Amino acid sequence: MGICLGSYRMTEAEVITKEDAQYPKLLKEMRDAPKKLYYKGAWNPQLFKHCFAVVGTRRMTSYGKRVTEQLVGEIAAAGVTIVSGFMYGIDATSHKAALRVGGRTIAVMPCGIDVIHPEYQKDLYNEIVDNGGLILSEYEGTFLPTLWSYPKRNRIVAGLCQATMVVEAGENSGSLITANFAKKFGRRVFAVPGPLTSSVSVGIMQLIKEGAAVVTSAKDVLDYYCQNLKFFPSLSLASKAGSPTTKKILNSGSNSELEQKSRSAPFTGSSIDSSISSSNSLEQKILEQLRAEPKEIDELARLFEMSAAQIGSALSLLELSGAVTKEGGKYYIA
Repeated sequence: MGICLGSYRMTEAEVITKEDAQYPKLLKEMRDAPKKLYYKGAWNPQLFKHCFAVVGTRRMTSYGKRVTEQLVGEIAAAGVTIVSGFMYGIDATSHKAALRVGGRTIAVMPCGIDVIHPEYQKDLYNEIVDNGGLILSEYEGTFLPTLWSYPKRNRIVAGLCQATMVVEAGENSGSLITANFAKKFGRRVFAVPGPLTSSVSVGIMQLIKEGAAVVTSAKDVLDYYCQNLKFFPSLSLASKAGSPTTKKILNSGSNSELEQKSRSAPFTGSSIDSSISSSNSLEQKILEQLRAEPKEIDELARLFEMSAAQIGSALSLLELSGAVTKEGGKYYIA
């Protein structure tokens, strides 16, 4: 199963109970909040003040990787703690993106606190602890992950956070379970749109159809935290998230280039533009209709005999590319 049982550097685990004054307040609101949380790292109540869950598919695409690195990098740099589930794909990319900009991140495990799963992420496990983050689990010792421990882990990920963002999710993705927990707890759900032709966009379109807030830049998330949670980002990168260029997706680049961009650069992007022009004829057809007259989503859905979720995802891509703008419920050519 790719489990590492203490063969690497393992620090002593500690425990906090639900009765402790420093137990995370948002998590305590859950009816079935863990009675105990085992953790590794330095427990700091400030870590839990503004938490943001980022989850998604393990079958991450290059698009998903770029979007996650850029969005999470900007959000973490503003001072928001990034929470995820430590699995490969979107989870691990989120943790790494936060660490890359000097941010804090919490990994919630589906296994015992002394188990590193997956094993090959042992360096990430220790990097999180060494840089002011936490490894959390409701399971002690060497308990191995099971089919039921993953969704139980997901409820903690959602429960710790004021909001959850999903980046790429298939029809039956476990990240949709996390989003459903967030909705159940009365927390905000964000969704990052992707290409209609991608299987990992199916779950995203469903979330948008059900009312998830569409994310086109880090500003969408930071605005929510500032306006609703009295959060005032202290780092200058947060203001960069508000620039017009952040509404475009990162250009392709090497890992080292991406690391540098995540520290200082806003979105730049031609990859969405090329996707629209070369592989998604629906976007081109929508542009043709909008050139003739501004339209609402429902109008376009009836015109193309498609669902509002499908049209909404296509329009989101067009917004990301800067091709269209929305005003008064209607979409216009930018």
